[in-house]
Amino acid sequence: MDDFDIELDEMELVAAAAGYYYYNSITKRPQRGMSLGGNGFMTQVLEGHDDVCREMFRMDKHIFHKLCDILRQRGMLRDTSGVMIEEQLAIFLNIVGHNERNRVIQERFQHSGETISRYFNNVLKAIKSLSREFLQPPPFSTPAEILNSKRFDPYFKDCIGVIDGMHIPAHVPAKDQSQFRNKKGLLSQNVLAACTFDLQFIFVYPGWEGSAPDSRVLRAVLDDPNQNFPQIPEGKYYLVDMGYANTQGFIAPYVGVRSHLHEFIGANQLPRNAKELFNHRHSSLRNVIQRCFDVLKTRFPILKVAPQYAFHIQRDIVIAACVLHNFIRREERNDWLFSAIEGVVAEELPDFEDQFDMQLACSMQEQIASASRDSIATGMWNDFINKWDEW
Repeated sequence: MDDFDIELDEMELVAAAAGYYYYNSITKRPQRGMSLGGNGFMTQVLEGHDDVCREMFRMDKHIFHKLCDILRQRGMLRDTSGVMIEEQLAIFLNIVGHNERNRVIQERFQHSGETISRYFNNVLKAIKSLSREFLQPPPFSTPAEILNSKRFDPYFKDCIGVIDGMHIPAHVPAKDQSQFRNKKGLLSQNVLAACTFDLQFIFVYPGWEGSAPDSRVLRAVLDDPNQNFPQIPEGKYYLVDMGYANTQGFIAPYVGVRSHLHEFIGANQLPRNAKELFNHRHSSLRNVIQRCFDVLKTRFPILKVAPQYAFHIQRDIVIAACVLHNFIRREERNDWLFSAIEGVVAEELPDFEDQFDMQLACSMQEQIASASRDSIATGMWNDFINKWDEW
């Protein structure tokens, strides 16, 4: 009986070892449909239909190849054994373009989690380093989008862009959550952004707490020369919403007067005075920044959620996304996402901020800005009453 018990014990050990080996072989096996590996996946995307590349890499093939060439020629990334720059960039774009988890990317490209993380961070750093080149000050001449519209020219001929805040969901430690909770009760980072009427970002400043008012973020940027906010030429200005002061260099709508586009629908669509007409056209022109935000978040859905990264990585992802946005805009005017919003009025989201306190508007700069706004509104209204059949 003793010999029989020993023989059973040995059989049980063999069975356990065989089961363990079989289990490991099953769990390490790539999922069906994902067994192409990195090279196979890249070939499938880059040699397949254009729509496949757009879906997986969020850009057209020729733009993807040109970006790879830039990163290679400037030494920002380098090919490694088994992982070319093209695959490194694809890993990054799959993550930010689909908000994919590390484990999913491991299976798709057949690399370890550590390898995926390393290439993600390398590409993020490289693209962020292009920000000075692709986030450029606007031209000081009158934008074509204004010059070619009788509704906007000559009234807004000195306008060079639009500024607004964009709230991006944030993942932060419990001790910081009260500061990052915005007025909707959600955790977010407040991103200050400026854009041209050509749908390109001029300036991006992420990382502010969601509870910070837009006006405070802008003031902090203007007071800090290290932020390198583009110099505003004398007489030029940006359009801003009611969350900001109407001051020199920044023209806001009139407070206490209809301003949102949806308020001009139906029986009350016609403006009743100069201030309402000014606010309507101001809002129509300012809508470009909401369209910029919409394209950015549609292309990179990681900006719609709070990714589980350290906060400085979340901040850098916003900058990198804006760099890619501008790069695509410059390289392909007919990009499918930009084309989809041509002539579309983006939905105006309710402001997070309270209206700027007009009692504080007493500086000389604000008085000059108010006089300039009144002059624009008066001229616009006179032409509307005396010359215009449409508005």
